[in-house]
Amino acid sequence: MEYTVQELSRLAGVSARTLRYYHQIELLLPARINSSGYRIYGPKELDRLQQILFYRELGVSLDKIKEIVTAPAFDCACALREHRVKLLAKRAQLDLLIANVDKTITSMEGGRQMTDQEKFEGFKEKVIAENEEKYGKEIRAKYGKESVERSNRKFREMTKEKYEEFKELEDRVKSTLKKAFATGDPGGELGQKVADLHRQWLSFTCNQYSKEAHAGLARMYVDDPRFKAYYDHEQTGLAEFLREAILIYTGEKV
Repeated sequence: MEYTVQELSRLAGVSARTLRYYHQIELLLPARINSSGYRIYGPKELDRLQQILFYRELGVSLDKIKEIVTAPAFDCACALREHRVKLLAKRAQLDLLIANVDKTITSMEGGRQMTDQEKFEGFKEKVIAENEEKYGKEIRAKYGKESVERSNRKFREMTKEKYEEFKELEDRVKSTLKKAFATGDPGGELGQKVADLHRQWLSFTCNQYSKEAHAGLARMYVDDPRFKAYYDHEQTGLAEFLREAILIYTGEKV
């Protein structure tokens, strides 16, 4: 069956303007333009739109979606299996947050009091889920599945106090990194301070610290665009500065 822009808009629940924009950026091209000048979409285009909407639901940018779905090796069935895994993880995370809210309501209304651990379960699962979605494949390939699972388990088992300390230290790493970057010297006092704070921050989730692993992670911060964007979000160059500071700190600077 074939659809015009308006018909596909009603079917898929996306605006006609969005479909025209997808055509403009060559993300979703119509099968053909009819004699009246209308864009016409067929089964192949509907499958492509479904994939696009799946990726959008998972928070993937349009540029990244275009790169994925237009790749010569793109496998629709494989992509759907990956979508399913990610959506199930997302559902599990939402179920945990809903259960957390229900427990909080019960506690406030005079029911069973929540433990400190229970109060933070949902938020910690959200952090793990986000990390898995963004970096899961890469860190498993680099450090192994068992190592990653141990780190996730250690994070889940954090007490309320440890979790707060972890988040506070994360903020200190970022703020100190900006100050150190202003000096322009990764080997200076502030540069080495941020490298040490970063080591302390890693210790909350890493089972065993090693200088080699620390240096390897620092290199990944620059080599992988997603890691780099995390640190360069507020100021370009922070990721490279942190890498240099850590390489000096660990003695891995060549």
